[in-house]
Amino acid sequence: MDKADNPILQVLDDYKAAVFAKSVDSLVALYDQDVSVFDMWGVWSYTGVASWREMVVTWFDSLGTERVIVDFSDTQTTVVQDLGVVHTFVTYKAVNAEGVDLRSLDNRMSLTLRRKGDAWKIIHEHTSSPIDFDTTKAIFKR
Repeated sequence: MDKADNPILQVLDDYKAAVFAKSVDSLVALYDQDVSVFDMWGVWSYTGVASWREMVVTWFDSLGTERVIVDFSDTQTTVVQDLGVVHTFVTYKAVNAEGVDLRSLDNRMSLTLRRKGDAWKIIHEHTSSPIDFDTTKAIFKR
């Protein structure tokens, strides 16, 4: 299925481009004003796009000259009228200014999107990684 048949795939492509460009405005524009985000890192949840924007600014600022390449795999989508759901595996790979791989981690991601006019906006995002039973540490490699 391509982006013409499935607008959710375009949202994922826009997500990848915004993260690589470290464009706060482009990434935040993918989210609804009333978004609810269950992120893996440090905060239990973010409510509203202003709260999410603060996290994105902090993330991108922490990268310095590094960039992040995002790759989605095994993406499954369902679109019914004005509601879309996606679950996917996502790899975040940090690269230096010369494009050399520095580190990476894998997450599981679920998104719920709602169409508003001609645009699809993320109304809920949930990222996670499984926890190892023996060590109680997150597993960051699929």
